[in-house]
Amino acid sequence: MPRDGRSRPVAYLTRRHTDAVEAAFAEHFDVSVNVGDVPRGQPELIRAMDHCDVMVPIVGDPFDELLFHHAPYRATLIANIGVGFNHIDLSAAARAGIAVTNTPDVLTDDTADIAIALILMATRRLGEGERLVRANRWHGLAPTHHLGHTLRGRTLGIVGYGRIGRAVADRARAFGLTVRWTGRAGGHTPPDDEMAPSLDALLETSDIVTLHAPATPDTQHLMNVERLARMKPGSILINTARGSLVDERALADSLRAGHLFAAGLDVHEHEPKITSALMGMENVVLLPHLGSATEETRTAMGLRALENALQWLAGKPPRDRVI
Repeated sequence: MPRDGRSRPVAYLTRRHTDAVEAAFAEHFDVSVNVGDVPRGQPELIRAMDHCDVMVPIVGDPFDELLFHHAPYRATLIANIGVGFNHIDLSAAARAGIAVTNTPDVLTDDTADIAIALILMATRRLGEGERLVRANRWHGLAPTHHLGHTLRGRTLGIVGYGRIGRAVADRARAFGLTVRWTGRAGGHTPPDDEMAPSLDALLETSDIVTLHAPATPDTQHLMNVERLARMKPGSILINTARGSLVDERALADSLRAGHLFAAGLDVHEHEPKITSALMGMENVVLLPHLGSATEETRTAMGLRALENALQWLAGKPPRDRVI
């Protein structure tokens, strides 16, 4: 039941979601939806927290310490849609008496698929090739033009060997890549996958490095000037985790200097803004945060958030409680 005793609680969706998700929420809640489908400022989030029982945000909605200074609110739960929750100040939320949940597990395969897609695009220069054709600048096959690299026989370094990292490894082996990993691990580790003794050792020996670590103070600019310099000359960096893991200015400098062959980014340091130095580079693949962007997964994420919200309002421990 909502805190004020109303028969139907109120949920605020900070973005539009799939029809299935919005319909499911409407079965249990009076739903307020941000039909503008763009991030709202703090004043609107404060008003929503005052009038709703459950907030349903995504990664682009900052719930910072200043917002929680206005507590107490009617809202008692932030049912975040997404695995990461670094956009929510958990300490401030806890002090305000507001619980937080997330939606793990359901986006593993789709995010792993995007990582592999970026690897293929970066190594084979597919984005460059399509732009060449669309600009009507392709004049036929030439044996030395637009050369990329073969995947088979190369080494893929995975930073963060949790659910998504392991799913990427499963796919990578099919392309003949040797898998090495470092960082957080979980679940079964295939015997053919080798754990690197350190992150630096992984960077120095990998032809492709793909990031799957969470966004924490310890991983802020994990790939900085020094770490990028440790990567093998001619190697490739892939990021489908969080934009904060990469110092994108340093990445641009490394690409411009020719130390790295290419990069593929689905997440960005200042999302949705893109580091200007990267925008004009042909050897960078830039995607608009598509890791979980399938009808099936975005629906599953929304329904998982709904499950957490219903458990919370029923006085039960939510399945995916963060705090």
